[in-house]
Amino acid sequence: MYCRCTFIFLALAAALTAADQAAPLDFNLYMEGKYVYERNCIVCHGQRGDGNGELSPTLKPKPRSFREGMFKFRSTPYGMLPTDEDLRRTITHGLSGTAMGAFTYLPAEDLDAVIVYLKSFSRRWKKAENHAPAMKFPAQPEWFKAGDVIKTHEEAGKKLFAANCMACHGEKADGKGPAAIALKDIWGIQAAPADLRQPHLRCGDTPADLFRVLATGLNGTPMVSFEATLTEAQRWDIIAYILSVRLPSVPVL
Repeated sequence: MYCRCTFIFLALAAALTAADQAAPLDFNLYMEGKYVYERNCIVCHGQRGDGNGELSPTLKPKPRSFREGMFKFRSTPYGMLPTDEDLRRTITHGLSGTAMGAFTYLPAEDLDAVIVYLKSFSRRWKKAENHAPAMKFPAQPEWFKAGDVIKTHEEAGKKLFAANCMACHGEKADGKGPAAIALKDIWGIQAAPADLRQPHLRCGDTPADLFRVLATGLNGTPMVSFEATLTEAQRWDIIAYILSVRLPSVPVL
């Protein structure tokens, strides 16, 4: 009886372990990704993917650590891992205002490979409960193109911004709210709220990019998702207000 119970227990444990594992690793793709990573990423993100590369001490903000499996810019719900397409977007577009440049020259096969490799840095990728499909976002309202109507939405957005965003992002949307100085991310680093007046934001510059962040939040930071607390219409109104205070883009000399 003891042997039979032991066998059943071991078989069940093995089944659970197998169910918890990710799809089999493509070793060739992994090795190709390692090569791409070492050629393009290691100097900032480090050999171990911990954000402690050779250039890291000179950079602000600090390069992302992949060890925790926390990614800010995603199309997935708050707390979930990004999709491969999310990672491609960050790698190819870069992050404005940081040392993360736009790797537009990387061919598609290199992008696929390096994405496989960077997933090896965190066990979170092996857990099914950390994965979710991309959220579906609504199309930008037509009133954004109507000058006589958008003012009404900007005024409504200003009030919503004051109630929901001002504590961190400030009365002028300049990132200098009363709570800003005390904010930290999960790595214990000061998490300065974005100056939303800037023409180029890390999340992207379009209304759709802003809506995505309001819906998903930024993992690992105090920026939570407003999916459950603000309606779609309210979020679009806040975006209209943010765009109304955006500073003009100037050429870089």
